[in-house]
Amino acid sequence: MTRIPHSADEVIAKLKALAKPENLKAKAHFGIQLANAWGLTMPDIRGVAKTITKDHDLAEALWLEGVHETRLIASMLDNPKWVTEDQMDRWVEGFETWDLCDQTCGDLFDRTPYCTAKVFEWAERDEEFVKRAAFAMIAYQSVHDKKCNDEDFLVYLPLIEKHSDDPRNFVKKAVNWALRQIGKRSAYLHPHAIELANKLAASGDNSANWIGKGAVRELDGVKVRTRLGLDKACQQQQIYVSYSQGGAGVSKASISGKAMPRKK
Repeated sequence: MTRIPHSADEVIAKLKALAKPENLKAKAHFGIQLANAWGLTMPDIRGVAKTITKDHDLAEALWLEGVHETRLIASMLDNPKWVTEDQMDRWVEGFETWDLCDQTCGDLFDRTPYCTAKVFEWAERDEEFVKRAAFAMIAYQSVHDKKCNDEDFLVYLPLIEKHSDDPRNFVKKAVNWALRQIGKRSAYLHPHAIELANKLAASGDNSANWIGKGAVRELDGVKVRTRLGLDKACQQQQIYVSYSQGGAGVSKASISGKAMPRKK
């Protein structure tokens, strides 16, 4: 689809044409409380965004409109290369719902050079969605930043532990999410995340306990372990031990995973 330049008024007109006020009640059911919104679905907004040329000034103008949908589409029309640190600080103040927080962090903020600094800064803030933004960025960065060294994500684990006692729903869910995404990133990070998850699961704090148990449940599951190649490595190690101890029925082929020619 070809993108073409738009004015803020043209974007607003397109969004208003798709307004569905009846959706606002359903959004409230999912924890999205809105005083200023038109009820568009995310596919509606993304569909409009795909027709518009990315434009930093347009994104800023749409954000300033203050409507839920204009702010969501603003995050889709900016470019991480154009985002400033001041802009991030201004926009995060407007996070009033989890979907706006996560959309902006996952499509824009986590890809900026200010991401890590803002994670540590915002994690210490008291506002629920500002704090959520810190951990949402960790989660998204764990998935999106393929060039970052795995070791660089270890600095986030003490931060996750420190804030695991926050009982607020949208914060503790983001803390849990960040821990799980770090653990799923690589076989190197997995044991570090599992270690912390088990520690939190044994905590007497209800929030930390919930975060830890949820993370252990996913990270220790077959799906994650298989994707990271952990079960295969563990199985080969067990076979090797059995073979080295003279275990019956264990062959070199089992250890190597390669078929051996039959003796004639």
